[in-house]
Amino acid sequence: MALNGFLEFFQKGKTFRPKKPFASGTIRYSLHKQAQASLQSGINLRQVVRLPQGENLNDWLAVHVVDFFNRINLIYGTVSEFCNETTCPTMSGGSRYEYLWADGDLYKKPTALSAQKYIEHLMDWIESQINNEAVFPVSTDVPFPKNFLAISRKILTRLFRVFVHVYIHHFDRIVSIGAEAHVNACYKHFYYFVQEFDMISAKELEPLQEMTSRICKDKD
Repeated sequence: MALNGFLEFFQKGKTFRPKKPFASGTIRYSLHKQAQASLQSGINLRQVVRLPQGENLNDWLAVHVVDFFNRINLIYGTVSEFCNETTCPTMSGGSRYEYLWADGDLYKKPTALSAQKYIEHLMDWIESQINNEAVFPVSTDVPFPKNFLAISRKILTRLFRVFVHVYIHHFDRIVSIGAEAHVNACYKHFYYFVQEFDMISAKELEPLQEMTSRICKDKD
């Protein structure tokens, strides 16, 4: 599945929050284009996610965090009308997993929210991180913060929870609109990336372990 096909499928007739663009001519823009061009049908995604020789790890993390944020946001947009206070009163992944929201600002302590509210707060929080130039510097002359890896891990861990909720509670909707292959391809790319750079703990990955072993079979 080419990335262009993914974006055309999910953006058709829909309006979502704006993407954070990478300035043309910058290293990050080149890496962004390189990462996107690699996502053609039949490509080994396990190999695609590896850091290109001579490139900076933080730059590679930054372009992927932004891309995954945009794509997972699009995926959730296709099921959001079926995800409300009534259908999904908690942010869960089946009966075994429930996620509590805390952001150190409006919610200083972990708080149970509906899935819809949790994901709304999550996307707003991620967007605020991405748009903060002290965290995601626009110019390559400005260094990344020392805790950038930790911030990226937190963002990707929380984005994974959206996959958990969508797969476990809304996959029938994904299948009904013919999006299964698109979502699976996005998940595989995400999974191989977080595995390559050890971005999400094994415990956090547990809810989708069985499905992951079934669809993520690309060889090294």
